[in-house]
Amino acid sequence: MSDFLDKAVARAKDLSADQQDALAAIILEEIKDEKRWDEALASSPDALERLAAKAEVEDRRGLAEELDPNIL
Repeated sequence: MSDFLDKAVARAKDLSADQQDALAAIILEEIKDEKRWDEALASSPDALERLAAKAEVEDRRGLAEELDPNIL
């Protein structure tokens, strides 16, 4: 385990059981999402390039919205 993840786990131990379960659910979902992306991109190596090209076209057409990092 990396030092950073070890630190996060140590801090999570101070949370209530409900908060720990909520955090665990988020982490497990993120791992599952990463696996899906890895599988999707592995099965179609050009997929990411096509997605990026589509995003660039949408941006040039004014269809893209700027991401606000403060809104989750």
